[in-house]
Amino acid sequence: MFVLGIVGFVHPDFTYHKTEEVAHVGPMRATVNEEKVAHIPAAASVILLVSGLALMVLAVRGKG
Repeated sequence: MFVLGIVGFVHPDFTYHKTEEVAHVGPMRATVNEEKVAHIPAAASVILLVSGLALMVLAVRGKG
């Protein structure tokens, strides 16, 4: 989780491609390939960082 939080801060936007079928007539099909952008909110990154740190602290306390 900690690493995901860091990635969210360093690279908050990422792109991906989505293919949608827009028409289907008999054996013919028409598709559209769209490029979309997803944004990771800063609040989500903070939550991941804090929860990752908490899990690491609990793991160290559990061993000792």
